[in-house]
Amino acid sequence: MRAGSTEAFVPQRQCARSVLMVRPATFYANPETHATNAFQNVVAASAAEVLAAARAEFDAAAETLAAAGVRVAILEAEAGAETPDALFPNNWFSTHDDGRLVLYPMSVPNRRRERRPEALARLALEHGWEITRTVDLTSLEDRGLIVEGTGSLVLDRRARVAYASLSPRTHPAAVEIACRELGYEAVEFRSLDGAGREIYHTNVVMSVGPTLAVLASGLVEPGAGLRRLFDALDETGKTLLDLTAEQVTEFAGNVLFLDAGGDTPVVVLSRRAWKSLNRAQQKLLEQHAQPVVCAVETIEHVGGGGIRCMIAEIFLPPTR
Repeated sequence: MRAGSTEAFVPQRQCARSVLMVRPATFYANPETHATNAFQNVVAASAAEVLAAARAEFDAAAETLAAAGVRVAILEAEAGAETPDALFPNNWFSTHDDGRLVLYPMSVPNRRRERRPEALARLALEHGWEITRTVDLTSLEDRGLIVEGTGSLVLDRRARVAYASLSPRTHPAAVEIACRELGYEAVEFRSLDGAGREIYHTNVVMSVGPTLAVLASGLVEPGAGLRRLFDALDETGKTLLDLTAEQVTEFAGNVLFLDAGGDTPVVVLSRRAWKSLNRAQQKLLEQHAQPVVCAVETIEHVGGGGIRCMIAEIFLPPTR
């Protein structure tokens, strides 16, 4: 499967060897996104205590990834910018094997302040990554069209398929525009939580690796979208690890497959997510990737995003 594109089809890597993480300068349940993210929670602890816990979890997760063989670049969030979700950088940009950097429209003002393409360009110079072209989709915000990076778009980069669970933060028109720019085919569906609310990001309910797809199919609205989703997974040869609604609340859908330099990929998931899986599910995951487990309970509970949200994949080619 692939979108109609004038560009020649060149197979892409599914798993990134390098990643970017943003260490938070502020961290709390973002009031501007609360209406669309039911996973966030306000806690009684002081702001200083919550930030200290989040930073400790962040540092430990970055060290765990590096120890597993993933190349980790760290960017410090801007002090004083009041960007409580800055540690979730995968929403404002994506990178691609041809050197493209894509900037995405974000739903609320304080998340738009997270975008720092100049800082990313400096980091690229430091690490020897080449940005050949920037695709700026941020003007879609003026039309109320939102697609929040690889939170909204779960990319099968090899097959050039973009899975998108539609929501207030993943608009169908914006998905189509982004997919046209990327040369991907959009597979759109709707997923609802137990209260009937649209789940805010696709990567909460779904992840795609080289040979395995993780999906909570029971949360996907029945109909054409679900049928198309299953057809796409079948056509691209993916084995399915199906999650329950309860496992999604434990962030078991919020996982990411990465290249750690070995013969098989690693799959990064949180401690909550790993514990929520039954042994058969754990074994299936282990057949397709080596689990790398990170403890990020404060970040999950307060921020409403998990370890996958904390990782922006770097697919940029080395500088020539």
